Amino acid sequence: MAADNSNVLCFKGSNYMRQRLLLSVVSGKAIRITDIRTRDDEPGLKEYEVNLLRLLDKMSNGTWLEVNETGTAFSFTPGSLIGGSLIHECCRLRGIGYYLEVILALAPFCKKSLNITLRGVTNNQKDPSVDAFKNGALAVLRRFMVVDPGLELIIKKRGMEPQGGGEVTLNCPNIKQLKPIMLKDWGKIKRVRGTMFALRVSPALSNRMVEAAKGVFLQFIPDVFFTVDHLKGQCAGKSPGFGASIYAETTTDVFYTSDKVSNPPTEKHSVPEDVGKEAAWALLDEISGGGCIDSAFQSLCCLYMALTTKDVSQCVIGPLSPYTIEFLRHLRKFFGLIFKLEPFKNEENVDVDDNELQLGVAKVLLTCVGVGYQKLS
Repeated sequence: MAADNSNVLCFKGSNYMRQRLLLSVVSGKAIRITDIRTRDDEPGLKEYEVNLLRLLDKMSNGTWLEVNETGTAFSFTPGSLIGGSLIHECCRLRGIGYYLEVILALAPFCKKSLNITLRGVTNNQKDPSVDAFKNGALAVLRRFMVVDPGLELIIKKRGMEPQGGGEVTLNCPNIKQLKPIMLKDWGKIKRVRGTMFALRVSPALSNRMVEAAKGVFLQFIPDVFFTVDHLKGQCAGKSPGFGASIYAETTTDVFYTSDKVSNPPTEKHSVPEDVGKEAAWALLDEISGGGCIDSAFQSLCCLYMALTTKDVSQCVIGPLSPYTIEFLRHLRKFFGLIFKLEPFKNEENVDVDDNELQLGVAKVLLTCVGVGYQKLS
């Protein structure tokens, strides 16, 4: 049944649609989004956005959705998150990471333990890879869990653009509530790990990526180790390609991630050495930003901080990404929750220059009081 118009939050445009949908489901507030790509040559919802709406419908019970004839506006009234065992075929226009961001945000609040299998593109150039979620995002969620009774992400098959063919399974246990956190020390880098994969191409390409990436990191740290994942047959997906997914771990169990994959078959051919080096440089850039949370998962951390028990949480993050800034604005609209943001003093206890904060290169201390979110169960 449709919600009363007076209680519906209205938005315009297709930007940040995932944020609005997942916060709608968590908060229980209905939304209406209009003017979706009305000025584009192909107006209306894209295939992958419709696919995401189907996924939310699978994860919940009682969701109501109404889309207009042109697909340029829709009303969404969320149901209650159920969870359970699910299988979902993701749209190949976006990576599985596009959907995992929403699933991981909602998984802790499902009534039942969530066991979901996703099929599609595991590694592409637009979205964080499934490896990044396995190494980076799960580490963020574990910070908020009192105990960890089986949170895991299993990569069964890999799949590249355009045909996909990858498969992953996420298991998220039934979590009663999230605990507040105090994260101010990100420590020093103690090791670098990662996976180089080659799908339906020569396995020698993986070794070339390993050598190129190692050549970058061994100038800074001795503990560097990469595994080679040369999959065959159905496990290699349906399209040829290769790539690297690497992460750095600090002395305080903070993880930074980076990804790089080859161009699709229809575009210019990629060189394995370049892919390996670019993945390494991207990780070094992530490390230089500092903070206790990988920049790709800042918004995930903000959501968990907002929904903890009614206590103070603090976390130091690197420069705020535009995506995170918009997410903080949406948290205010849906929950009336305002984060306190202040520049974080460095190790020498020297104040950060105001210019650094305005330029977005300073570390930020986030502080908030959780809303004491209680799920249906």
